[in-house]
Amino acid sequence: MERQHEKIIGIALICVALAGCTDPERAEKVLADNGFTNIHIGGYSWAGCSNGDNYATEFDATSPAGKQVNGVVCSAWLKGSTIRFFD
Repeated sequence: MERQHEKIIGIALICVALAGCTDPERAEKVLADNGFTNIHIGGYSWAGCSNGDNYATEFDATSPAGKQVNGVVCSAWLKGSTIRFFD
């Protein structure tokens, strides 16, 4: 029974840690500054960013060309942000 509690606590800690691996305010600012509209910020992205990125924030938006796009804004401390798109 104690082992099961340890697993539950471990899973909860992982979820809390991953929730902190997004930066919704920064992602929305980067997208808006680059001409995206109708921005909807999602949660943590498991794919799309490099190991050197601290934040991976998914999004859906309308591109400056008027197309619906989805992707991830990758960023890290002391460096800029990168917008990457999912196919």
